[in-house]
Amino acid sequence: MKNLLVVFMTSTLFGAGLELSQMTNPKKVYGFLNLFRNWDPSLILVMVGAIAVNAIVYVWLKKSRIQKGLGPLMGEKFSLPTSRHIDSKLIVGSSLFGIGWAVAGFCPGPAISGLFRNQKELYLIAISIIVGMYLFTLFDKFVMNKKP
Repeated sequence: MKNLLVVFMTSTLFGAGLELSQMTNPKKVYGFLNLFRNWDPSLILVMVGAIAVNAIVYVWLKKSRIQKGLGPLMGEKFSLPTSRHIDSKLIVGSSLFGIGWAVAGFCPGPAISGLFRNQKELYLIAISIIVGMYLFTLFDKFVMNKKP
């Protein structure tokens, strides 16, 4: 129950941050992504702020817990990346993500938070995200991992 409460509290904090920073406002996002006409660089501050806070907490956790072999405060183990390999899946996936973000004006977090404001068009975006994840799972299983 304690873990569910922590997930709820951190997710609520994340959603409030998305709202406050206007990451859920498609006009703001379009203004940021439109480099050639009326570019609005203000969302860079959101990214820099998020990266700075995350970096500080990561360094603190690394010194106080990870290097000592301790787990996270509210979980069984840390999920840290182990690979630095850049492959075609990463390049194609990040490109598709960027295209989807540019076309829809939402990345998945703000799209899901917008569902709670009952923005009807976001239901289609959320369903499309789920369908895209499912189609990739099928593609990866039957095409990418197929044995000759």
